[in-house]
Amino acid sequence: MDKQLLRTRILQQLQIVHQGAVEAAQRAYDTATNDENVAENQYDTLALEASYLAHGQSQRVAECLADIQAFTALDLHNEQASEQVVLGSLVQLIDEDDNTRWVFFGPSAGGMKIMMRCDESQQESEVVIITPTSPLGEELLNRQVDDEVEIMIAGKKITYDIAVIA
Repeated sequence: MDKQLLRTRILQQLQIVHQGAVEAAQRAYDTATNDENVAENQYDTLALEASYLAHGQSQRVAECLADIQAFTALDLHNEQASEQVVLGSLVQLIDEDDNTRWVFFGPSAGGMKIMMRCDESQQESEVVIITPTSPLGEELLNRQVDDEVEIMIAGKKITYDIAVIA
């Protein structure tokens, strides 16, 4: 598995999200500063609401930049990342029904999905980014191959075996 290629794909996806956030922030700013949105009376709150939205969108842009910086700085050559689950580990999980799931232990952007070829087969698999603060991330942190982890999802207990750490 080429984790450098995985990081490149993650960064490409994060750049797309960032660009969308920048465009949304600009639209919100334009709406907030438009002369047509000046309050006509004390009950006219369109400009105020637009300014709140512009502020929220600018915070989203900052979060996107922080995600990009976190993945750019991530050490993919950490020797520990192939022995136990740490930041930068790619992990294959197998559930009780022998379903395979790939997760990448990242510093941020939890829930993002990337299609990658993870094993010797020619098929691409979905790789889901998880973070140390997620329920699954908390259970996986510092675990090793053949360890078993249990998490509760929607009131249902799910058990995974750690098959591969790359």
